[in-house]
Amino acid sequence: MFSKVLNYNIFNKSKNELIKYITNLKKIHIISGNPEVLYSGLYDNSIFQGCSEENSVIIPDGIGVVIASKIAKNPVKEKIAGIEVMDEIIKLCEREGKGIYLLGAKQELLDECKIRLRDKYKGLNIVGSHNGYFDMDNCEDILQDIKNSQPHAIFVAMGCPRQEKFINKYMSDLPASIYMGVGGSFDVIAGKVNRAPRWMINLGLEWLYRVSKEPWRIKRLGVIPKLLLKVIYNTYIIKQKVM
Repeated sequence: MFSKVLNYNIFNKSKNELIKYITNLKKIHIISGNPEVLYSGLYDNSIFQGCSEENSVIIPDGIGVVIASKIAKNPVKEKIAGIEVMDEIIKLCEREGKGIYLLGAKQELLDECKIRLRDKYKGLNIVGSHNGYFDMDNCEDILQDIKNSQPHAIFVAMGCPRQEKFINKYMSDLPASIYMGVGGSFDVIAGKVNRAPRWMINLGLEWLYRVSKEPWRIKRLGVIPKLLLKVIYNTYIIKQKVM
């Protein structure tokens, strides 16, 4: 069910199998394991430790991670986009009458995100929300609001590594069952940013579409070859030295 890539255990089944897996767990932190998150975790112990917890599952969210798993000779079955997992969890919550909590983004964007979610999922119960502009070490009012709201799932859209650090720090004290850092998903839901056409997503070219729309993202692509070189080094160079 998991592929070893560097020191990470990456979920290697399908998206549908992932949803079945998480629904059987009492508490789970779903980590969108894109190259940026995984590479950051190699140098930030707080991120790596969160990825390694027993109640964490890393999904291969990015073509770079799919390639890395092949280099490591532990290929995953498919790329699993975080926003699609978020969508499946929201559908599940709507069907079962369970609440969700949205944390992150600017207030105006967050408000639009809630409007669009309620339009799309008529039975969805958004039990609470808060924008992403707060002191993470001094946010008792937000934590208390989450406790009072009793959500089944919390989606945190504050970017890497802030969203992962928030979840790692407070997950054990909060009542939700599902915790997920969703990066820019609120922007997509609110209509501020569009996803790539399906054919580009299927070909693993979503990154190209995003860079064409937001050229500043090209700087972040540099982490992909860095991650792949780390995998190559650990898979081939170190093993040869040991042998």
